[in-house]
Parts: sequence; C-alpha cells; structure tokens
Amino acid sequence: MGKVAFAFTLIFLFLGITYANAQVLSARIVDSTTSKPVPYVTVQLKKRGMITNEEGRFSFRLEESVQPSDSLFISCIGYESIGKPISEFKENTIYLRPKAIELKEVIVSNKNYTPREILDEVKKNLEKNYHLELTKKRLFLRESYQQNILKSDYVLKKSTIPAFNTNFLDSVNNTIPKNNSYYTEMLGDLYGGSKAKEQKLNIIKASELYDKSKTLDAETLEKKFNSIVKENIKTDSYFKIKSGLFGTKVDADELFETEVDSSDVQALNEHLKKTQENEQERKKFFAKYKRRTLGNLYKSLPVFKNSDYNVIFKPRRYRLTLEDYTYLGDDAVYVLRFEPEGSENFKGRLYINSDDFAIIRMDFENVETLRNFKLLGVSFNEYLAQGRMIFSKGKDGKYQLRYYEITKGNRIGFKRPLKIIEKNKNVRGRRKQNELSLKIDVAVSGKNRYELVVFDVDPVSETQYENIKENNSILPTYMPNYDPEFWSGYDIIEPNTAIKEFVSEAELDK
Repeated sequence: MGKVAFAFTLIFLFLGITYANAQVLSARIVDSTTSKPVPYVTVQLKKRGMITNEEGRFSFRLEESVQPSDSLFISCIGYESIGKPISEFKENTIYLRPKAIELKEVIVSNKNYTPREILDEVKKNLEKNYHLELTKKRLFLRESYQQNILKSDYVLKKSTIPAFNTNFLDSVNNTIPKNNSYYTEMLGDLYGGSKAKEQKLNIIKASELYDKSKTLDAETLEKKFNSIVKENIKTDSYFKIKSGLFGTKVDADELFETEVDSSDVQALNEHLKKTQENEQERKKFFAKYKRRTLGNLYKSLPVFKNSDYNVIFKPRRYRLTLEDYTYLGDDAVYVLRFEPEGSENFKGRLYINSDDFAIIRMDFENVETLRNFKLLGVSFNEYLAQGRMIFSKGKDGKYQLRYYEITKGNRIGFKRPLKIIEKNKNVRGRRKQNELSLKIDVAVSGKNRYELVVFDVDPVSETQYENIKENNSILPTYMPNYDPEFWSGYDIIEPNTAIKEFVSEAELDK
C-alpha cells in the first residue's frame, strides 16, 4: 500500500465520511436548521466539480494525487460556503448554514440596476463569461423514464380466426405492464457548440436498468401471436392494416423471422451477417439517440440565441422582477424573476452574479401546455417541462454548465377503429381471406427526467472538431438491479434511492 493510500486509510478509520476502497469520498449535505437535504450543491476538490443529487448526496473519485490536506469546497445559493481540508470533515453528514442577507451590502456593490439593465449587462458580458464556440465536454447523462397505462380498453368487432377471440385479447391486455420504469446512464465526450445537429459524441461507457421479465412476457405473447397467424394465413398473403381512412400494406414474410436450417452453411452465414448488421445498427442508433438528446439539451442553454428560454435575448416578451438578493458563497447574487407577457412558454428565476453579470443558475417551468395535438382520435399532450441549470467557473475562469436537470411529462391517446385484413392475389375468387376488426381506446402517460453533469470543458478549433471520429461501438450494459460497482473509477452524479433500490421481478423471485 502506498504512503498516500495508507494515510487516507488511517484518517477515514476515524472519520464518518465514507471512504471506500481508497477511491471514493462520499457524504450527505443537509440544512443546519431544518436537517433537510440540500440538493444541487457544488462540491469541488482540486478544481474538479461535483453536484449533490436531490437527496443531498455526492461521491468523489479520489485520484492518487489527492492529499489528506487538500481542501474540499462546498457552495450553494443562500448558504455559507465551506472550505477546509478533507481530514477536518469528521462526519458523513455535512451541515450548511443559511447565509443572512444584508441588502445594503449587495446594493452598494453596484449601481441600482433595473431588471432590464441587469439583463442588458448579462448579454453584454456573454462572450467574456461563457464558452460560446466549439468545445469538448466530458459529461455524464442519466435518463429516467416512468410510463403508466391509464386506459387500455377494446371492443372486438369481428374475427375470422377463432384463436383471436376475446379471451386471447384479454390475456394480451392483462399481460402488458401498467407501470414501467427504465433508466439509462452514459459517460462520454461531446464535441460541438450551440447547434443541436453539429454535435459529435464518443461514448466511453453506458448502462441500462429495467425489468427484462416484463419484456420477456411481451415476447412470449408475440411468439404466441405469430404461431396463431402462421397456422391460419398463407405465406404469399399480404395484409391491409386500416384505421379509418388511413391504411398500409405489409407482406406476410415481413412479420416473421424465418428459422435457419443448421445444416445450411450459406443460410447460417447470411443469418450471422444480418445479426452483425443489426448489432451495428443498434450501436449507431444508441449513439445517435444520445447525441440528439445532448444536442437538444445544450442548444436550450439561455446563453445561446435560439434557446427556448430566450429571456436574455428577448426581454421585452417577459415581465421582469428583481425579486431578491442572495449569496453564492461570498458572491452577491441578483434573483430575477421572469414571466411571459405574451406567447412565451416558460417562467422562472435567474440567479445573476452582481459582480460580473454571469448567470450562475436558472430555474424554469412551463406556464401552459407546450404541445397539444388532437386529430381523428389520436392525441398528444406535452404538459410538463421544468428543471434547473447550474453554471460555475472552470479552470480557465469562464463559466460552464455544471448541471442540468429537466423533467418532461406527456400523455398520448389512441381512440380509433383498427382492421387487419389478410388478402391473397393468388387465390381464386375473393382476395380477402381473414379479418380482425377492433375498436381501441388507449391512453398512456409518461415522464422523462434528464440529469446532465459536466466535468470538464475545453475549447476546440474547427480543425480539431472536423478531425473527431465518433465511436459507435458501445451498447449499454444491461443490469437487472443497480450495481454501484459498475461506475467504479468514474465520476458520476449519485443515483437517488429509487434507482439504488430498483430490483427486477425476476431477481425478487430468486
């Protein structure tokens, strides 16, 4: 054991802060007056930053260069900052004291600005305060998706295949899980600027956490459905799928995978090639989805001109109020409230450094439905988008996005007739062979939560950006329950209790 590791081991035997395997420093931060957890606190160690989760917890990966005498700096809006050597933290709970606000002290630090003048200063100092050009960002993204089936009613109108009866359709309906959760995490390097479509992504590692047994139930039903169809239709048939005035055509051989004869070498090679191509497509799709998600998050930063949160560039569209003053550590901060005067979608608060006029935090939420579509029995309602962004100074003195959290909610409805008609042009007489006719009434609600933590930001030139080659060889590792060792050796934001305690039904049955 090295001297540094040995010193740390001795220290942490006597301290309450968790120090696991000489690699990780973790603790919980709470309000000293209420004992409630303080979320979204900035924790820094040797110019490396971390954010506490909504439960006030953080974990830090300790590099070999870290010494017990190195200071941990903790700061949060409205609280007194803490900065002292790691060895002086004697408990695994850290208490933050609310900071008293002396308005005079803040006001005299600058001229008495109006809210509009404050935003003018923010805009004037954007280039000085932020990286607006191409950058490389080391980041961690966690997505949490919760789905609830609100309604799944149907009426069987006609079925010429006896096996497709009410009992079978009821079993399908009852097997579909009414509630489902899915989590995915990814660490990578993102290259790009303010435009969503100009991003490049190299994925380092990724995971996904969900209940695979629910997927297997659906796969079992699909196999049963396919076997019924195979027994009752002709291989050269085609299907007309109709819903009211809309319809599409599907050939029968597109519905099923043909079983490969193990003695047919050519068929096996073709099947292997197809499998490899599908695997490559999955990797490309995963990388493309993550790249698009990150690009959309970044383009919405309020420091960029085309942001959805455009209060800096279009202040006349908002009612502005200088609501309060507070502190981020020793820095005095203006608290500016904005509410739309007209058709804008969001309200919220901006926390602006009174010294250099940098936005250090923005809280936002929608004031009305963002998208509402309803036509011919199909409906989509995006009713929720709320979250926060936190910025902090990087090693070069410029502010960078440190943390971005947003929760989106939507409801989808489908209330329409549905017909599946088998036709065959090679059969004498009527082409129509079989028909399944239903009236469907389905409603689903979903919530997506995105948590983005940015660790390092470095400018890149146009040439460097053009030379970046994306890595599309990573697929997420499946986990039936959360494995804290999966991210060992990497900095991530601490998972909340729901993720830590997630266990698939298959694991519970063991």
